[in-house]
Amino acid sequence: MNEARTTRLATLALLAMTAMWGSTFFLIKDLSERISAIDFLAVRFPIATVALFLLFPKALGRLSAESRRQAVVLGVLYAGAQVLQTIGLAHTAASVSGFITGLYVVCTPLLAALLLRSRIGWLSWLAVAMAMAGITVLTLQPSGLAFGYGESLTLVSAVIYALHIVGLGAWSRPDEAMGMAIVQLAVISLVCFVGAAPGGITVPDNGRDWLSIVYMAVGAGALAMAGQTWAQAHLSPTRSAIIMSMEPVFAAFFAVLAGGENLTARLLAGGLLVFAAMLVVELMPRRKIEAEVTHIAV
Repeated sequence: MNEARTTRLATLALLAMTAMWGSTFFLIKDLSERISAIDFLAVRFPIATVALFLLFPKALGRLSAESRRQAVVLGVLYAGAQVLQTIGLAHTAASVSGFITGLYVVCTPLLAALLLRSRIGWLSWLAVAMAMAGITVLTLQPSGLAFGYGESLTLVSAVIYALHIVGLGAWSRPDEAMGMAIVQLAVISLVCFVGAAPGGITVPDNGRDWLSIVYMAVGAGALAMAGQTWAQAHLSPTRSAIIMSMEPVFAAFFAVLAGGENLTARLLAGGLLVFAAMLVVELMPRRKIEAEVTHIAV
């Protein structure tokens, strides 16, 4: 498979993964009325881990010792971001949380330039600005933004998400992607279980809630993590972050389609800005590598 075709396939995989993430927002909102967010994470990620292991049972055996160690670090980063975002969400509005989390789009190229010594072109920075503007329109309400405890935790989670994207871009290899994804999910499961266990873990008591959790575990958990890990072996961190900024667009789309929300001019304008940002990075002149990536040593 030639490089251009592989890049297109990686872009589509990352976009599909982002769509699955976006499809979970209204499901999580409904589920949160009966199960706490940390309990949900403690149930979701073990299912995701088992599902991906059953799909790729030999993948762990292909991992080198270095790749296992790197996958553990990436899993800890992702889990930390999930837990901090979840705690922060309890102390701030969902719209504000969505906006602050979206700041990983800005943090990713900054961290890539700092840690990987990547050169980020002006077109990429333009796309970052457009994506951030779109996220702002999509998520922020007229009441604006005031920083407190919840907002601060969410900002830290956004920086950690960006670190995860940068690390995955540097460390992921196509032939080890599934194994790295399984290790990451296992580490996330462990961290979330430790966080939820002291208060006791509440599990669903009806088939509908279990169906939602299984979808979010297998589709938006196992397959999404596998897709992201493989795709980022072929895409730069900045390009990946801009593609992933489509998440609130898909969240709005599914909220209108299945969640009963109204399609407004604000949703359209914000969605078009983020989509335009993705087009900018996809249509910009192809370079062999957007940024010269060196591997991070841990």
